[in-house]
Amino acid sequence: MSKINVKKLDPNAVLPTYGSEFAAGADLYALSDGEIVFAPHETKLVRTGLAMEIPEGYAGLIYARSGLASKRALAPANKVGVVDSDYRGEVMVALHNHSDKEQTIAPKERIAQLVVAPFLKAEFAEADELSDTVRGVGGFGSTGTK
Repeated sequence: MSKINVKKLDPNAVLPTYGSEFAAGADLYALSDGEIVFAPHETKLVRTGLAMEIPEGYAGLIYARSGLASKRALAPANKVGVVDSDYRGEVMVALHNHSDKEQTIAPKERIAQLVVAPFLKAEFAEADELSDTVRGVGGFGSTGTK
């Protein structure tokens, strides 16, 4: 297990935790003085009160918590948030209420999950031609529905 340095920007902030032994995502917790109320189809930035030192060559990917998204329709507005290794500011989650009902988040409620993953830094080179493949230029749905 690797260590990631986390700075509490507020004494009430909760460090990320894993819900089970083999969980890939660590839960992020809301930092607020009271309930955060989301009107239908509203997006709000939710504080975590944490800053992190993600290692170089890795990114912190912020995903929805499955229960919060499927049962209460609250999920990250940008689908997947990205915390770069050189970012040292507060980690925030842009939560969106996808429902037609008001939703609330309680203080210290689990709001998203953070997966720390390696990535490939690519060099993009312009080319006149690309190699051929069986798929070729086939796009959306081109590989079939089964």
